[in-house]
Amino acid sequence: MRIDITNVHLDLGAGRRGTDMGPSAIHVAGLVPRLKACGHEVCSVFPIEVQQAESQEQGDANARFLDSIAHTCTLLADRVEVGVRAGRVPLVLGGDHAQAVGTISGLARFHHSRGERVGVIWVDAHTDMNTPDTSPTGNVHGMPLAALLGHGPSELTGLAGGPPALRPEDVVILGARDVDAGEVGLVKELGVR
Repeated sequence: MRIDITNVHLDLGAGRRGTDMGPSAIHVAGLVPRLKACGHEVCSVFPIEVQQAESQEQGDANARFLDSIAHTCTLLADRVEVGVRAGRVPLVLGGDHAQAVGTISGLARFHHSRGERVGVIWVDAHTDMNTPDTSPTGNVHGMPLAALLGHGPSELTGLAGGPPALRPEDVVILGARDVDAGEVGLVKELGVR
């Protein structure tokens, strides 16, 4: 398998710092040598650096750091799409859950251009189906699945380049145990299972 690794040093979407160190920790643990030992070709290792929270304004309290997160997700979507078009498998390391918007939007661009749909099994304790109108915290890492389904800030919902990245009937959520009251309505309205 030919693999492109993208390190997304993103923790702006969460209320707690630290997930930006995830990619480094995974590399220190020997990811690349282990992939190669399994017979895979690592074609590239690319970092997406993110401006730290301390050096920027958080913006709208209902979608904190949205501009930086959208910029990061746009770079990630572009990178994923280019790699997939070249026949490589994207391996995206992060970072908080907001980065899912970039990863899945990049895949959706490729598959939608071929008339194909994208399905997602969302394994998470949370549904990540908040929008700025429903989020109790304004943390964007609680909004990626809603954005991928076309609900939420336009800076995120349009990254797939046309219709939403995902259709509700192509999404299954597994393991959700902590669902915010505002998310319940959207989950039911869309019929996400």
